Amino acid sequence: MEMHTRDSALVRVTKQIEAHLLELASHRGSRLPSERKLAEQFGASRSTVREAIQRLIARGLLTARPGSGVYVTGAAPIDPASHWLQWIDEHPRLRSETLEFRSIFECCVARFAALRANREEKSRLSRVMDDMARAVRDQDIEAEAQADAQFHLTLAAISHNFMLTQFYAVVISQLREHITHNTYDANQDAVHARERSLARLAQHAAIHDAIRDGRPECAADAMARHLSYVGDQFKGG
Repeated sequence: MEMHTRDSALVRVTKQIEAHLLELASHRGSRLPSERKLAEQFGASRSTVREAIQRLIARGLLTARPGSGVYVTGAAPIDPASHWLQWIDEHPRLRSETLEFRSIFECCVARFAALRANREEKSRLSRVMDDMARAVRDQDIEAEAQADAQFHLTLAAISHNFMLTQFYAVVISQLREHITHNTYDANQDAVHARERSLARLAQHAAIHDAIRDGRPECAADAMARHLSYVGDQFKGG
């Protein structure tokens, strides 16, 4: 029981220090408060604080300078081994920032797709839309979520920008499960599930139609409206 309590305290303190790092992330090189002050702030022992700090040093979020203290290194590196997806789940503030990031990235992707997609690629996107419409008609939430993810993946592929496509493969693909989980959790509310599915379908259709018709600004605007809707669901709207 004592070991379990200590482990729980360690996890709690680690998360609390992580939350503190979110406030310091834009100030690379900021010095972390002393172990004593952190122990007082978080109501934990100094040994627990020390071990939590060591964990964060191992993850590259902090760096220790002998005789000087512990300093913020900056944002965690984005790679498959990092804990940044866990951060998004555990720190609600990052959910809205995820939507800001998606807005910058995916509106650009939609614009390029409208400018550059050829006839076959537009047909491919149309087939994904057919899958999504079928899932909504059948009220198959899992199939709808899969079609949603495939729609955005297809957009990246037909944007004809190597860096955007690779970035999607490395970063956005890791976000996909998180995006799907948060967006489609709202459909557990049976009262509004159908309404939300129909709204998302209409939003994706607007993006699709703008790309099919070669209207880049309309495609970007339609994507922005879709992400705004998703953002409202993040907030419980």
